[in-house]
Amino acid sequence: LLNFARGVLMGAANIVPGVSGGTMALVLGIYERLIHTIRVGSGALSSLLRGRWAETRQRLGEVEWRFLLGLGFGILAASLALAAVIERLLEDHPAETAALFFGLVLASIVIAWQMIRSHDAVRYGVMAVVAVAAFLLLGLSTSEITDPAIWLFLIAGAVAIIAMILPGVSGSFLLLMIGMYEAFLAAINDREALALTVFVIGAVAGLAAFSTLLDRLLRDHHDTVIATLVGLMAGSLRVLWPWPDGVD
Repeated sequence: LLNFARGVLMGAANIVPGVSGGTMALVLGIYERLIHTIRVGSGALSSLLRGRWAETRQRLGEVEWRFLLGLGFGILAASLALAAVIERLLEDHPAETAALFFGLVLASIVIAWQMIRSHDAVRYGVMAVVAVAAFLLLGLSTSEITDPAIWLFLIAGAVAIIAMILPGVSGSFLLLMIGMYEAFLAAINDREALALTVFVIGAVAGLAAFSTLLDRLLRDHHDTVIATLVGLMAGSLRVLWPWPDGVD
């Protein structure tokens, strides 16, 4: 029940752009445990794909299933409960909802900024370059993708799962960046089984591919990674500006 409650909080954070499930895991004191469990699970999946059955069984036995499943069901419950609310707000109050998300991302930038241990010229340079690059690139296309192809949900799942690993960046915010946020909400609300299954497959594949790499980067280049995230979020605020066509 405790892990389910933690999962609900993480799921609520993940469904709202600007709030990070990884940050919530840090606040709840389960971040390192979560990363370790993900790494063990990724190792089991890798062994399975290589046909190493004995090694797969051993690694599966090392996974904290009660912890992982409790979190998973909590995240799923929160996502199902909040998706309809967020989608309605986006349709009926687009400017106000965008302004809310804009403020949440600003707050996430502050949180991530405080996580940088060494504030020096290199980190500031990384932040500036990434922020400018994100701002310019997102100016090329900031519109939502309507009626997306099913394979786009695979990419969306792989991209969104990064927020489960990196504190300070929101998975929903990344979906907004690539124009898949509203399509993802619609898939949840309409119970589109195929789209959601492909999304989950993408998430699992992304988690298996990036968990070990990102964990190593955070350990060896912590400040540079967080500085990159700060720059990414700052430059990407362009997507969430509540009045893209002017205040009128």
